[in-house]
Amino acid sequence: MKCGFVSIVGRPNVGKSTLLNTILGMKLAITSNVSGTTRNVIEGIYNDEESQIIFVDTPGIHKPNDKLGNLLNKKAYNNTEGVDIILFLVDISKGFGKGDQFILDRLKEKKVPIYLLLNKIDLVKNKENLLKEMEEMSQKYNFSEIIPISAKKKNNVEDLIKCLKRDLPETEKIYSEEDLTNVTTRFIMAEFVREKILELTHDEIPHTVTCYTENYEEDDKLVHIQVLIIVDRENIKKIIIGKQGSLLKEIGIKARQDMEEFLGKKVFLETYVKTVKNWRDEERYLLELGLKEDDE
Repeated sequence: MKCGFVSIVGRPNVGKSTLLNTILGMKLAITSNVSGTTRNVIEGIYNDEESQIIFVDTPGIHKPNDKLGNLLNKKAYNNTEGVDIILFLVDISKGFGKGDQFILDRLKEKKVPIYLLLNKIDLVKNKENLLKEMEEMSQKYNFSEIIPISAKKKNNVEDLIKCLKRDLPETEKIYSEEDLTNVTTRFIMAEFVREKILELTHDEIPHTVTCYTENYEEDDKLVHIQVLIIVDRENIKKIIIGKQGSLLKEIGIKARQDMEEFLGKKVFLETYVKTVKNWRDEERYLLELGLKEDDE
């Protein structure tokens, strides 16, 4: 049995969470076009007859502007320790930039195989340029594999799994086949709400929003969920609520659909919005996000 940990790293918005969801065949990590969508380290567990692969989806590595940003970067780097393989994702439709080089310089210190995944090949019109990029990338570091993929379109994802099975150690399974992830259902429910906020507000709402499940009660037929939405400015609160509560209602409807698909039950969802100035620098809210004191 091939089994081990595989860390997914890269700049924000290169498709790390999309890749994780595609491999697992389910929506576990939220995605959006907003940089820095992933905040917690999320493990997704892939099982088949030959292997168990624990994928570690990390926050995008970026230039931090506050305590939250610093903690996210540290979490991302910490979760390249103790893994068996590192997947380094690059958005090849935008090319290999300074941010990518900064991450690669840090990864070179690691003593494990590093795969370079050139993601979003579906957006590259000239495939000859792609081959040229692959050749240039091979000069930057002795990658174990360079694989062009499209996480969204599932291009070459099966080939990636085959390579991982080849390189992972032979050992017993770490988790039972019933285990899907390391994060709680409460966390996933709150993330569904945050995803819909980012999706429906576009560039109006940056990192200044977080969501927290305050109540989760389940019976045989219905799940009652209360999610608190925290923002750092009153004008952001007004945007999320919308005219006569219209946007907050739409956020709730869309989030509830994802919740019901995930849980396989009807969901009664209540959402509230609260303004907390500078929450990204406040210990209490960072702890609620799962960013522990020892991560500082």
